[in-house]
Amino acid sequence: MAMRESPAAQRNRAPIADVLARVLPGSGQVLEIASGTGEHVVHFASRFPQLEWQPSDPDAAARASIAAHCTVAGLANIAPPIALDASAPDWLIDAADAIVCVNMIHISPWEATLGLFAGAARLLPGGAPLVLYGPYFEEGVETAQSNLAFDESLKARDPRWGLRHIADVDMVAADTGFARRERVAMPANNLVLVYRRS
Repeated sequence: MAMRESPAAQRNRAPIADVLARVLPGSGQVLEIASGTGEHVVHFASRFPQLEWQPSDPDAAARASIAAHCTVAGLANIAPPIALDASAPDWLIDAADAIVCVNMIHISPWEATLGLFAGAARLLPGGAPLVLYGPYFEEGVETAQSNLAFDESLKARDPRWGLRHIADVDMVAADTGFARRERVAMPANNLVLVYRRS
């Protein structure tokens, strides 16, 4: 069956949406990078019907799952999922009013993070948010044992993967004209980081 489910997505979608309620614009188009199963975008589109949502994923099976969830939800404010590799120099979209990216940075090569910020710089107007969610290493903050174990398991699957240091992400942001405006602690030792165009 095309429709996939993620217990983690079901747990974290509501807390993430609580942050989005404060940081997203009142109207416009939101691009979701690495939409995965599609459960997040359906939840977000239901909660924020005034926004148009554009899901994306580089994986065809993920896009099929996204489409299946969207069909079941029957929401008019979700566009069909597009193929989008964050690390690619060109995306199949040329403008957005906000970008949301959940659990991609640590499950992808570093080039995907570089491409994410480069793409966001191309698409977003000044002041628009790029919202990231996931686990990170943070200077001066002890890393939870569960996150250390998760980092090791990711690197065992692919040595290019793994938790990133927030300071490194901040440097990429600065290089592309973004600044981190918020750090929000989330359940299960995750964070939401909100970057905005300078």
